[in-house]
Amino acid sequence: MKKSTVNEIKKRFDNDVERFANLETGQVATMDAQISLELLTSASKAIKPKAVNVLDIGCGAGNYTLKMLSKIPNLNSVLIDLSQNMLDKAQERVLATTTGKVETIQGDIRDIELPRNHFDIILAGAVLHHLREDSDWEFVFQKLYNSLSPGGCLMISDLLVQDHEGVNQMVWERYADYLTQHGGQEYQQKVFDYIEIEDTPRSMTYQLELMKKVGFSSVEILHKNACFGTFGGIK
Repeated sequence: MKKSTVNEIKKRFDNDVERFANLETGQVATMDAQISLELLTSASKAIKPKAVNVLDIGCGAGNYTLKMLSKIPNLNSVLIDLSQNMLDKAQERVLATTTGKVETIQGDIRDIELPRNHFDIILAGAVLHHLREDSDWEFVFQKLYNSLSPGGCLMISDLLVQDHEGVNQMVWERYADYLTQHGGQEYQQKVFDYIEIEDTPRSMTYQLELMKKVGFSSVEILHKNACFGTFGGIK
């Protein structure tokens, strides 16, 4: 199947800002959204307690940065998203809670130039699954690694596949059950349809190995439930 283009994905997110702006519920379609957000930001603080600069890729309406600011106040934040509507919402929410600098950049992480050795924490919440070929994944992981300060961390929370076909099927059946319980059969199908069109997730193992390959000194697994996981790498 032909996957969505970047512009098609951007258009969908342009029209979906309010749903992404709820810090209490997180994403209903994401299992354990709240736990993941909590663990990812707590681990970032544990790794870089004196962090100054944070980069939030695919920031949506700003939930990850807001949660990070609740742990380490007044960070300087750079927010990146395909959708200007999302960025406007994120900027408004983040500016209200920090005295740090807030910069927004509209665009695709593959095309945006990042400073080297600069960010103490990079947050990537439900965004990297939009990458396509292996070359894309390696290019972006290398770029993010280069942009981290020494001892800095890239923390990811995302949709995943499993490496073994049978296990993958079992895991996705669990996710289908979860969606059906939360929104019924039609909702489950709707979510699966847009995953099919938009997303090309990789396994956690693949991403942890790729982190090691591009230079991360160590990796951490924080949480995994069915086809969702939270994990990271430390420079």
